[in-house]
Amino acid sequence: MTQVPTVTLPSGDELPQVGVGTWDIDGETVQESVRAGLDAGYGHVDTAEGYMNEAEIGDVLADYDREDIFLTSKVLPKNLNYDSVIQSCEASLERLGTDYLDLYLIHWPNPAISLRETLDAMATLHDRGLIRNVGVSNFSAYQLSCAQHISDVPIAVNQIEFHPWLQRSDLVEHCRETDTVIEAAAPLGRTEVFEDDTVRDLAEEYDKSPAQIVLKWEIERGIVALPKSSTPEHVRQNLDLFDWDVAEEDLERLDDADRNHPVYDHPARDWTGDVYGISQ
Repeated sequence: MTQVPTVTLPSGDELPQVGVGTWDIDGETVQESVRAGLDAGYGHVDTAEGYMNEAEIGDVLADYDREDIFLTSKVLPKNLNYDSVIQSCEASLERLGTDYLDLYLIHWPNPAISLRETLDAMATLHDRGLIRNVGVSNFSAYQLSCAQHISDVPIAVNQIEFHPWLQRSDLVEHCRETDTVIEAAAPLGRTEVFEDDTVRDLAEEYDKSPAQIVLKWEIERGIVALPKSSTPEHVRQNLDLFDWDVAEEDLERLDDADRNHPVYDHPARDWTGDVYGISQ
């Protein structure tokens, strides 16, 4: 079984640097994916109430030692008022069949609800032992710095869109300066970056898949990667990153691939969607 390196959170907890991403897969597909990942040695599963797959994941987790798994979920932006954060977390725990989450994230910022209110609820969940670490997702440096200023619990993680085509140097720099771990959502650019000439050239040169090349680069750059695949074979392949090396000059070729191209975190939002639930 692969031994995955970890990064240390402010709490002292160890976060495995590669996790099983579960966005947009459900039913037997997500169960097969999570099971393949845990059997291969991931030890880190990332989900969210908005993914609508927590119950299926919970059924799989029941077959493993809970203490061996770093489990993350997220609360939707429409549920960021105090009572709704508490209720969302409790509902996620019930669906996942566990007493606690290792990490609970604000899935998206919601400017219509007080961030202080949301973080007060997060602190309550932390005090009750229902969550061990607090984090955010899709926060800009501005939003993250505000959260860090008012939160009673350290903001351990910012999960953001990050891949060779969207490297976000200013945001990454702020996270590093404040000891906030960066998790890469869509670390493979939802496969768009597989068309990148540098990615393809390096995959051929190193006899690896494009996914492995991109994930290796992210790991070497200190990012926690959350690749998602509906194919167990690809899930296992995405963890095969630790017994081979990429030359620094080749990693730098990927550093130079940035084109400020998001695949999902676009500057504007569809505020009418169910994710946000912000009425006029």
